[in-house]
Amino acid sequence: MKKLWKNRWLRALFTLMLAGVLCYSALLCVVLRGEYDQVEGEPKTMIVLGCQVHPWGPSVLLQDRLDTAIDYLVDHPEVTVIVSGGQGSDEHASEASVMRNYLVAAGIAEERVLVEEDSHNTYQNMIYSAQMMQEQGLDPADGVLVVSNGFHLTRARMLWERVTGQEEYLHTLAAPSSHTSSRIWMYIREPLALVKSFVIDR
Repeated sequence: MKKLWKNRWLRALFTLMLAGVLCYSALLCVVLRGEYDQVEGEPKTMIVLGCQVHPWGPSVLLQDRLDTAIDYLVDHPEVTVIVSGGQGSDEHASEASVMRNYLVAAGIAEERVLVEEDSHNTYQNMIYSAQMMQEQGLDPADGVLVVSNGFHLTRARMLWERVTGQEEYLHTLAAPSSHTSSRIWMYIREPLALVKSFVIDR
């Protein structure tokens, strides 16, 4: 009898683990399917989503986002860019201020850069950036281009639609993730972050 119960417990544990792996794999597929550029027409506002910063500058992932943004902004001088990201407890300055300095140092005119430094997660990025657009008279119907690493874009699209209800005006630009270990860690993390945002960020 004891052996029978042990076998049942092991089968139940195996079934639970298998279900978890399958669910996680499905979520990872959703994340991977969202890794694409989607730019149609000429969006007038860009939002660059923040990421970790260091005393010496942006993290590698954030630098990838900023370099992608710079390439687009140089070719589209009429675009206004919102850099979005607050200051974490382990950061010396707000992510947005570091992002602005990086863009300006690369030759982007300072008057084109709006700084949103109250947000501390992707949901707040979208809320406060949408509010800033309204305050600055930037019409979402003219197109909004969100720039982030590819793994982040599925969640970014979902949250923008939830915050604004205006998915049809959203465009996305996927920055490459040049740092292998950071990219692997984010692929591990992002499916769980997607679930958290779907359930909690409302």
